[in-house]
Amino acid sequence: MDVSFMDEIEQHGGSYRDEHGQQADLLTLLKLGDANAIRLRIWNDPVGGFCNLERTVAVAKRIKEQGLQFLLDFHYSDRWADPANQWKPKAWEKLSYEELQREVCTYTADVLRTLKEHDALPDMVQVGNEITPGMLWDEGRVSGEEHDTDEQWERFAGLVKYGIAAVKSIDPDIKIMIHIDRGGDNAESRKFYDRFEALGVEFDIIGLSYYPWWHGTLDALRDNLHDLAQRYGKPINVVETAYPWTLEQPEGHEWILNQEDLLLPGYPASVEGQTRYLKDLLQIIREVPGGLGAGFYYWEPAWIPSKEEWSVGHPNNWGNLTMFDFKGQKLQSFSALKAGEENDTTLDEQPSAALIK
Repeated sequence: MDVSFMDEIEQHGGSYRDEHGQQADLLTLLKLGDANAIRLRIWNDPVGGFCNLERTVAVAKRIKEQGLQFLLDFHYSDRWADPANQWKPKAWEKLSYEELQREVCTYTADVLRTLKEHDALPDMVQVGNEITPGMLWDEGRVSGEEHDTDEQWERFAGLVKYGIAAVKSIDPDIKIMIHIDRGGDNAESRKFYDRFEALGVEFDIIGLSYYPWWHGTLDALRDNLHDLAQRYGKPINVVETAYPWTLEQPEGHEWILNQEDLLLPGYPASVEGQTRYLKDLLQIIREVPGGLGAGFYYWEPAWIPSKEEWSVGHPNNWGNLTMFDFKGQKLQSFSALKAGEENDTTLDEQPSAALIK
């Protein structure tokens, strides 16, 4: 589960409840719901301060105290890094390419060293977030005809390699994930990972975002996972996914997914539909050849829309895609995780939900 907004919500008085209405710590609720790994994003110098190093340390300590595995997602930006935005942190804007490489290395190592000092070192690290178009634009940009060149791919890969080297310098046992956004797009997934393989980028886990309304059908996801597993032989994690439990929009909110025609056929926008989606997603992951379906992370199950002042600079457009209702009460969708285990007799040989290898 990615709960990067948890800190901000809690700081502004938000809270969470179990299915019986009893208030409880969010991480405890997730663990009881059969989640076993937590993902956090880190921004360099974000407006408002949340998701910076100081707050990441505080939340990471809680994750470790719960005995949950921890995935740290470096955006290498002061704000969202995604297929449409891979902008450098303001402090890095005037650096040369060589200086940028060194800064990626130094910053990554400093973050991890600080976490290590607080007994909160991640088990896995993403060097970049949804880096299909490259990262740290424009030096590491590979999207668009002008930038999709051998030279630019080498520069992009060079930046990633410096990040990976920094991670391994702090702890060589930390797994490296390379994350793109093309869960249902095999051609683009192959193009990306073929390039990285040819350029000698050494990493451990393939990470894919898969949101059905953007990335295609569950069949397209299945086909892509099977091909990538056979082609590269690496564990694959669907590191971002979500599905709506309602299309209701409280006054003052406009959800990013609010149309019936964007839903998967047979998966209504209801708790039951969300549960069915999760069960079927889990089954697809379990069926990846060679046991290489490493699990999934739900994004963001607890981003509840209770207060307008939360999420400064990024208003909540996700409140119907959570696994908690608008008031923070846990939904029955969590049963998909436990039910999947009970119905799968080969579970002892297969990774369970959200497992990091």
